[in-house]
Amino acid sequence: MTRPSAELKAFYMVARLGSITLAAKKLGLSQPTVTTQIRNLESQYSVELFYRGGRRLTLSDDGARLLPMVKVLLQQEADIEFFLRNSGQGQGALRIAATAPYYILDLVKIFRERLPQIEVSVEIGNSQQVLESLEDYRVDLAASSQLLDDARLVRRVLGTDPLVLAVHRNHPLAAQASVPITALAGHCLLMREPGSTTRKLTEEMLRDAGVSVGALLEIGSRESIREAVLRNIGISIIARHEVPHNPELRVLTLEGAPRIYEYLYCLKERRQARLPAAFLGLAQEVLALES
Repeated sequence: MTRPSAELKAFYMVARLGSITLAAKKLGLSQPTVTTQIRNLESQYSVELFYRGGRRLTLSDDGARLLPMVKVLLQQEADIEFFLRNSGQGQGALRIAATAPYYILDLVKIFRERLPQIEVSVEIGNSQQVLESLEDYRVDLAASSQLLDDARLVRRVLGTDPLVLAVHRNHPLAAQASVPITALAGHCLLMREPGSTTRKLTEEMLRDAGVSVGALLEIGSRESIREAVLRNIGISIIARHEVPHNPELRVLTLEGAPRIYEYLYCLKERRQARLPAAFLGLAQEVLALES
């Protein structure tokens, strides 16, 4: 099999996402680099792969015919790489993406104790990002709080936690132990970026209650949100186990708030492979002990 070129990978990602900016971010490259790779591919074979109208890119007829062939080639490369990582009985590597470290790291600890020779990598992102990594074969397992009913996936429950309201101890709401969602009206609310399950649930609660917050401050990580709450910049709805023990913080029960679940996902076609199967089995074992 011929290894897919960087140009073909750039073409596939731009075609899939419809944006050089998004493709560059996904590939970890600069936008000019991705643009150059696409142009090199087109000039090398004297073919137009995209119709360009302003900032918009639309697949040409030739690009549309090429896309499924490149997808097969990239899939073959991913399958070979996965096979090699899972073939050695004494060695191997397992790649995991997760929305939070709390549940997954406990499993990783036990997994590493049982199989110390196995390399394990964990990348953190929001629910959308980690599930895309799984679907794109960049990771073997994904831990996400987003519930997906997808015939291509195996799903296990890792844990569950209530959503609570985190505030600074000097905040006007801090004296209360429990508040309704309507109590958030007029206050500065700290939220994760789009793609976060916690943000999606928060927006649904606010919409259903007809609540308008004073301001919305978007911050791209839960760690940064916690730091912002510690500085009394705003308040945030967050999973209970994600709130650190700190005398400057108060955790309030949010009346009627849903529980948030954490799920472990694996592609069905890969669930029988040695390392994903071992990790899925461990997750099932731990869940049985806790229930």
